[in-house]
Amino acid sequence: MAIQWFPGHMNKAKKELQERLGGIDVVIEMLDARLPASSANPMIAQLAKRKPSIKVLNKQDLADPAVTQQWLNWYRKPGTIAIGLDASEKSPAQKLIEACMDVAPNRGTIDKPLRVVICGIPNVGKSTLINSITGRRIAKTGNEPGITKGQQRIMLCDEIELFDTPGMLWPKIVVPQGGYNLAASGAVGRNAMDEEEVALELLAYLIRYYGKELDARYNIGDIAGMQDWQVLEQIGRKRGGMLPGGRVNIQKASEIVLSDFRSGAIGRMTLERPDEWRAWEKAAKEAAVLRAAEKEAARLEREARVAKAAKRR
Repeated sequence: MAIQWFPGHMNKAKKELQERLGGIDVVIEMLDARLPASSANPMIAQLAKRKPSIKVLNKQDLADPAVTQQWLNWYRKPGTIAIGLDASEKSPAQKLIEACMDVAPNRGTIDKPLRVVICGIPNVGKSTLINSITGRRIAKTGNEPGITKGQQRIMLCDEIELFDTPGMLWPKIVVPQGGYNLAASGAVGRNAMDEEEVALELLAYLIRYYGKELDARYNIGDIAGMQDWQVLEQIGRKRGGMLPGGRVNIQKASEIVLSDFRSGAIGRMTLERPDEWRAWEKAAKEAAVLRAAEKEAARLEREARVAKAAKRR
């Protein structure tokens, strides 16, 4: 099952962002440090091309620090600055101000402030950051994606005007692994995913890279050689997710795994590496080409059958 979620308010947010970008000097895109490429919106990259940009890897306190450094290096290039942020930052505003000044030097003045827009997927932590910057609760926050519905304007400092935007995904998620990672992070509405399927995909990855952390959290024992469904059943047994007759409540076990991952209770972990993302993206493109070829072949076959039937008449 491919994960897709693009409700109507996101299409509205896309149009508003498109209109706003004409007068914007710098684009800040907040990414989830646990899934930096999966949480990078290709629509934003397309709409904001040729504008100076800042990639903020947020929630880095929940991510694998060694892998976060790989991603920071990956995103740093001419015209783009990449920085990490997390919930422990004492002065996130200053960090953003410095990054804006670095990527667009000599652009902001008191008379003509630098105009900056901040974008990102749902539940990536933009609203929490805005509240931290302003020192008051002006943006709604919560565990469900899609809480912020309209644009907001904040003076980051005298020289920088910041526009906040609602969390936004894109109409078609091309890389299947990216869709599962987004769902695992909480960026996708519950009605658009099968939580058991997402939990199994998540566990398959964690078994590969973070078996010790899984054992430490759930006391599973030797995880080597276990399948994702076996680990999920063990978690259900250990955490009281049982039904009459000794059966495991798989739905409850799935919810436990997803909740623990999102909160960081299992440990600091990242669901993708740059080299993996390259391979996933390549495989997705090859699969798309194959599907297109199969669709074209089917069309030609239909046309041939129609032409053959017409000759008989």
